[in-house]
Amino acid sequence: MMKSIILRLVVLAVVGATVAGVPAAQLPQETEARKAERMRWWTEARFGMFIHWGLYALPARHEWVKNRERMTNEQYQQYFERFDPDLFNPREWARAAKAAGMKYAVLTAKHHDGFCLWDTQFTDYKAPNTPGRRDLLREFVDAFRAEGLKVGFYYSLIDWHHPDYTVDRVHPQRQASDADYDRLNAGRDMSRYREYMKHQVRELLTNYGEISIIWFDFSFPGEHGKGRADWDSESLLRLARSLQPGIIVDDRLDLDDVPGGWDFITPEQEKVARWPERDGRRIPWETCQTFSGSWGYYRDEATWKSPAQLIELLAESVSKGGNLLLNVGPTARGTFDDRAQASLRAMGDWMRLNGRSVYGCTQAPAEFTAPPNTLLTWNPATRRLYVHLLAYPLDTITLAGMAGKVKYVQFLHDASEIRFRSGNGEAAGDLVLTLPVRKPPVEIPVLELFLD
Repeated sequence: MMKSIILRLVVLAVVGATVAGVPAAQLPQETEARKAERMRWWTEARFGMFIHWGLYALPARHEWVKNRERMTNEQYQQYFERFDPDLFNPREWARAAKAAGMKYAVLTAKHHDGFCLWDTQFTDYKAPNTPGRRDLLREFVDAFRAEGLKVGFYYSLIDWHHPDYTVDRVHPQRQASDADYDRLNAGRDMSRYREYMKHQVRELLTNYGEISIIWFDFSFPGEHGKGRADWDSESLLRLARSLQPGIIVDDRLDLDDVPGGWDFITPEQEKVARWPERDGRRIPWETCQTFSGSWGYYRDEATWKSPAQLIELLAESVSKGGNLLLNVGPTARGTFDDRAQASLRAMGDWMRLNGRSVYGCTQAPAEFTAPPNTLLTWNPATRRLYVHLLAYPLDTITLAGMAGKVKYVQFLHDASEIRFRSGNGEAAGDLVLTLPVRKPPVEIPVLELFLD
């Protein structure tokens, strides 16, 4: 408790909050060591749940359905009038996330369609005004905290419903010419929309206790686009930091070049080739991924990843020093559909036995070379190396240059011993592990090496 109070006082002093809540002129600055400490829980967690939920669950054909089908507010209104998630039980969501091995969750408080899941005082376009009549965000927060998971909010910078949000190139009513944009945007005032965003962010970061992550999404500078000036990004970020000094913030405010303008980068639906760097330094990163090709509930979408693909995605992210934020798109009645539940169960079955190769782990030191068809993760605190067998070998697996460096080897899932020996001749410096002929009954077996 005392540590969190000290952190809050230090950050507030740096932020310099002033009279009437007007933020100071500079973003808070901190040393690399202090930032690493602030983000330690997130770095060690490695695995979280993203939840995209809103009115788009009713049409059930992608969360950008309003954009894709060029719907007007009037056409989209039918979903607001019928949104009634009568089967919503956030404790079930939280238990499913925890059982899958996830340590934190981020929910779309507001997505691009402008619909708000909480009882905001700054618009009527909110869940308590639908037939559901509930502050869904409050229930989410309470349920996930009760299961010991950290909670975060996604907040869309984009808003296709707000009357002052100007039509741009990703808007449902996007246009072909400058004159058309001028006509549609007559009377709209982004300065009023910017104040609206700040009011809502203040609500989100004041009324729901400690919020561990805020995901702003997203900037798209350029012709008929929006960037930092349109959002007043620095003021928005200063506000978030002043209200929640320990909060972790993504990189989508268009502040890449601003010191303190982001905490981690967010490669979306992407497997990175190597640990990302900026100015020659490795940086925190998290890939956000879907089970399929859609973030929101998409009834007819069929390109779902297999359990092996999902587990490999997690292991590969950790093997390059990153996190995985894996998305669920609940139905309009408030449930995880059968496909999502099956995927979460598969992840949980594997994590229950092999989570030690994920939590607190990172990229292995350069002295260790991954054999073909494997991924390495490394726990620097315990000095254990984990070898994820993506393709199960026949009889043996060889670890180059590892002879004399290993005390003991076992399968992680059952702690059964794996015998090993040094290589012969020119391969005398290698370590040869003898494996059982049959692959163990886990999706991706993991070898745990105890090093000298």
